[in-house]
Amino acid sequence: MTITIYGIKSCSTMKKAFTKLKELDISYDFHDYKKQGIEKETVQRWVNELGIDKVLNKRGTTWRKLTDEQKQSADANVDNAIDLLVENTSMIKRPIVEGQIDDKNQGQPILLCGFDEAVFDTTFS
Repeated sequence: MTITIYGIKSCSTMKKAFTKLKELDISYDFHDYKKQGIEKETVQRWVNELGIDKVLNKRGTTWRKLTDEQKQSADANVDNAIDLLVENTSMIKRPIVEGQIDDKNQGQPILLCGFDEAVFDTTFS
């Protein structure tokens, strides 16, 4: 099983996800995109699979601090939104969990966005 969890270490939602993964005895790599950044290709892949509305967190303070022009540009064009996400990683909904579970899903890739305890239980149990 190879799992990477993407997010920001100090985020309360991330802490819930870390706790749940530990409870389920799931090992993972952590990618702190506040410290390590994130590649545009990675964000593009997430948006292609999940949709921009799922990946872009419009409820956070970072989104609210954008200018009206930046918000309109992101709403009008997905590429512009992706560029904003790469520049402002705090706007990426947390956590993003990506990887493969070899046994249960027969090697099928998984990609989760946001923390939902029931989804984590179903995916990793």
